Amino acid sequence: MNFIDPSVQIDESVVIGHFSVVEKGAKIGKNVLIGNRVTIHEDTIIGDNTSIADGAVVGKPPKPAKTSTVKLTGDVPPLEIGEGVTIGANAVLYRGAVIGANTLIADLASVRENVKIGEYVIVGRGVCVENYVEIGNRTKIQSNSYITAYTTLEEQVFIAPCVTTTNDNFMGRTEERFDKIKGAIVKRGARVGGASIILPGITVEEETFVAAGALVTKNTEPKTVIKGVPAKVSKMVDERELLK
Repeated sequence: MNFIDPSVQIDESVVIGHFSVVEKGAKIGKNVLIGNRVTIHEDTIIGDNTSIADGAVVGKPPKPAKTSTVKLTGDVPPLEIGEGVTIGANAVLYRGAVIGANTLIADLASVRENVKIGEYVIVGRGVCVENYVEIGNRTKIQSNSYITAYTTLEEQVFIAPCVTTTNDNFMGRTEERFDKIKGAIVKRGARVGGASIILPGITVEEETFVAAGALVTKNTEPKTVIKGVPAKVSKMVDERELLK
């Protein structure tokens, strides 16, 4: 048996599984598929032709820890999910995020508040996208990667599995850190190999290729291949591999 608040705007074409909850003020478009044990929180907006798998939680209200570096100010707007989005099983999407059309948020992924994700993006299984992140169109983030707060991934970026981005050189030990928290900027067409680590505030320039396992400690140059610990330039990216 499901619970749907009487105030919910829901098209008659929507299909809902068992034991799901839709809270007040939600707006659900046409031909939406909602699985079993799904929770849709207050005011969430879901576009046409979207699919939400079993156990997903969408529009969850954020509640940061008292010691968190990220503070909430004012009201957090509703979660907005575009048309044709796929949300995997047990994924958690917070209130205050915007998900572009035809994007995939895979099983067990987490997307925090104040996040903007473009169209045709892939957020892989178990990926964590923290606060104040922007992800451009057609970017792909593979399984179990960590996208820290205040990171920007531009269009057509590729993030391989288990990549770690960081934003705090002080690791929580001084008050000075609050003014210097900054994630990476990964520019258009850059590719970051598996298990790489990008240090706070680093800019990975357009079409940079970061080899697997690299530790990126300095801003890169466009169209270069970098590798090693710390990462250094190895060669230029082959012209045949560049975006057109």
